[in-house]
Amino acid sequence: MVGRKKELLIAVVCAVALAGAQVAFAQGYGKEAQKSLYDRLGGLAPISVVVSDFIDAMVPDAELNKNPDIDAARKRVPAAYLKYHVTAMVCQATGGPCVYQGRSMAESHTHMHITEKEWDRMVTIFKGVLVKHKVPEKETGELLEVLGSTKADIVMKGSKG
Repeated sequence: MVGRKKELLIAVVCAVALAGAQVAFAQGYGKEAQKSLYDRLGGLAPISVVVSDFIDAMVPDAELNKNPDIDAARKRVPAAYLKYHVTAMVCQATGGPCVYQGRSMAESHTHMHITEKEWDRMVTIFKGVLVKHKVPEKETGELLEVLGSTKADIVMKGSKG
């Protein structure tokens, strides 16, 4: 009888340990899945590097600067200032600790009369920078969703370009 109780006790302990391991695994998996986009991108440093490269590629782009309003804005607003605000905005939008305190997207872009064609060019530049930095596909998709959420406030209504 003692041997049977001992076997039962070992079976119960094993079952509890196995269940505990499954719960721990599931919780660990859930935490990974719950990580913010900000954390999955590596935080502020990698975000600021990508934003910096994006601005460096976008500002001198001849296609975008064919629009005289964009060209004038590029000459008026220092790239470093733009990098600061875009970094803060991306940081906040991806779940990071930053707080974007700049103007609204509509207020910042209305005077530039940005067309669909110019928007598409900017998205192409952005995608190229993400590829250069080997941003994973899932995170790239999420960043493009964040970017896409600003389109209505940036692109001139009714424009095709």
